[in-house]
Amino acid sequence: MILRDAVHGLVSFEGEEESVIEALMDAPEMQRLRRIRQLGVASVAFPGAEHTRFSHAVGAAWVMKKLIVRLRGLHDDLPFWQRVTSDRARDALAAAMLHDLGHGPLSHLFEDALPGSPHHEVWTERIVLEPRTGVNAILTAIDPAMPDRVAALVRGVHPLPYLAKAVSGTLDVDRCDYLLRDAHSTGVRYGLFDLDWLLRSLRFSPSTEGTAPGLAIDGAKGLPAIEGFILARLFMFQQVYLHKATRAAEWMIRTALARASHLLSDGLRLAGTPKAMVDAARGAEVKLDDYLELDDAALAVAMRDWERSLDRPLADLCLRVRSRTLFKTYELFGELAGEKGREEAHQVARDIARQAGKDPDVYVGIDVAEVIPYEETDPLLVVFQKGAPRPLSEVSFLLGRLAGQRLSRTRLIVAHELRDQVAAALATRNG
Repeated sequence: MILRDAVHGLVSFEGEEESVIEALMDAPEMQRLRRIRQLGVASVAFPGAEHTRFSHAVGAAWVMKKLIVRLRGLHDDLPFWQRVTSDRARDALAAAMLHDLGHGPLSHLFEDALPGSPHHEVWTERIVLEPRTGVNAILTAIDPAMPDRVAALVRGVHPLPYLAKAVSGTLDVDRCDYLLRDAHSTGVRYGLFDLDWLLRSLRFSPSTEGTAPGLAIDGAKGLPAIEGFILARLFMFQQVYLHKATRAAEWMIRTALARASHLLSDGLRLAGTPKAMVDAARGAEVKLDDYLELDDAALAVAMRDWERSLDRPLADLCLRVRSRTLFKTYELFGELAGEKGREEAHQVARDIARQAGKDPDVYVGIDVAEVIPYEETDPLLVVFQKGAPRPLSEVSFLLGRLAGQRLSRTRLIVAHELRDQVAAALATRNG
């Protein structure tokens, strides 16, 4: 099978062990990912950000294929039981393809809409292991034990640490694809990095006798590549993932979903609501078949129907989202960004909303977005021809400064008609 990909160019899966990708591609659960956008509602700020979880899954599988080629170029010095056999390669390709299978509508945003329901990683495992799914049937036809192995790999568990980390780790195929894909679709060039050189710079880390190695970076060639990769992730958070318009839209949708869930839990009927959401709101078990009916279109139809709800705040929120009448943000700095300061700022905004006759729980929010772009809880080692391997933070000046640092943006989110009044009230305090 040969495909044209917007990010990687010509993408091919033609070998025997790669045939699993073509088979999985036609599974109903994989086709569902065509109807779920990779970046949720980021298109409110970046019009091109309409790419799907499906295209990302194919891209991740392609990066895994390239990684396997690289690992096989290195593994001759390893004992046979530590090498990338055909079965292991097939498992790794399948895990890369299926790693996002359990995502709900609008990417991570939707997880807040099903109170008490498992996160997407758990849904992914359920889909892979459930005998009635198309994905499970495809994997089982190859090897009855394959679904269990693939599910473990998606969790980042494997006897070979380098394969586990390739699926779920600091430098995994998921991040390698989504950074490039998101940068391409949003037009933000800060997310670019040299994938080919990064893969070429990979090595096996030293291991004690009887244990399999992990992944490492060549100290002579790979440092700029891994620095570029990690900085690309930092810049994408700064420019895209934490963009003020995206965060405002996410907050509005999350608030609408929470309000709808509360109304449903009180026994009210909301037209157009998917069964999975109704069951979750009322504390019932969400069945896998019902969960798989959820996609971006199903949620959009529900929110369109909610515009006619007798609950006016819910109807108003949904209408504003559809018409892109987004709430405005007011960024907090200095003391106002601290816990006490933001509580005071939040209260000021709530009082202004209340005086304007608007429910402060609906029309005012506080958004604290945080990410640690580079953590060394499980450090990626840098290896040299001479001397002991060392953690990245000891070798790279940039990553040494970045390791463990938290990128944080604290914003008030308010209905657009309240923003000027809120800004005026807080202007003298936001130092």
